[in-house]
Amino acid sequence: MDKVINDFLGELTHDKRLSKNTLESYSRDIRQFLTYLNENNIDFKNVKKTNIIAYILYLQKECRAVSSISRSLASIRAFYRVLIKNHIVTYDPTLDLESPKIEKKMPQILSISEVENLLSIIDVSEPKGARDKAMLEVLYATGIRVTELVNLEVSDVNLEVGYIKCNGNKERIIPIGKIAIDSLGNYLNNHRSYFVKNEEEKSLFLNFHGEKMTRQGFWKIIKYYAALADIDKEITPHTLRHSFAAHLIENGADLKSVQQMLGHSDISTTQIYAEMIKNRIGDVYKKTHPRA
Repeated sequence: MDKVINDFLGELTHDKRLSKNTLESYSRDIRQFLTYLNENNIDFKNVKKTNIIAYILYLQKECRAVSSISRSLASIRAFYRVLIKNHIVTYDPTLDLESPKIEKKMPQILSISEVENLLSIIDVSEPKGARDKAMLEVLYATGIRVTELVNLEVSDVNLEVGYIKCNGNKERIIPIGKIAIDSLGNYLNNHRSYFVKNEEEKSLFLNFHGEKMTRQGFWKIIKYYAALADIDKEITPHTLRHSFAAHLIENGADLKSVQQMLGHSDISTTQIYAEMIKNRIGDVYKKTHPRA
């Protein structure tokens, strides 16, 4: 069994140049599949479509996530393609098998009043509060990813014109509003120097060690203020990005513009926010219209 798996992984490595993590996923999926076949006295060379379906049902009974089952099926497909290519089998049992549908989860968002409560509760008179307020305001004003936020450098900010330069998967220029500009100005002009330990440090947002703020550090910050604002929702740093997009679309922004600001390569990813707003409007109508 090991030789079959190693030959399969070697073929993938040569043809597709996959990452180590992806190869490990393929290896894990195929080992689990071959173990299942062995326990049920089925030779992998004689597997039929019904055996694959039975395996999928087995994974469902094991309460595996739909995404996990879908990935396992993709691994098995790749496995049999390699076996056919190498003339080990002549039949592909995965042909015409559909992957389980992965239900799109609607992202968690804050209402506008919740965002205002979260951002107004911060004390900006001292360095930590000024920094935290600037970070949260920029995140909500631009919808950038947390990684992009903590990777911002001082030179990426233009307060006079009112934009930030974001160097994510693709560089993009994103406008920021007056409140975010004021918060950034307060932090840069009055408080950033408090955190600076090395004058050559270019990062915009620094921790108490004078180093670039980390994702984990920012996670703790947003959790702290969410608790302080008594917001009873599971909030992550991505929540403000989702809220940014949803509020723009709710107030009439077109999908293409929101897609560009978010840095989505595919507009279908942005479409989920429009669907969410549509569903919410339907719920409001049903709850409030006397004849709904």
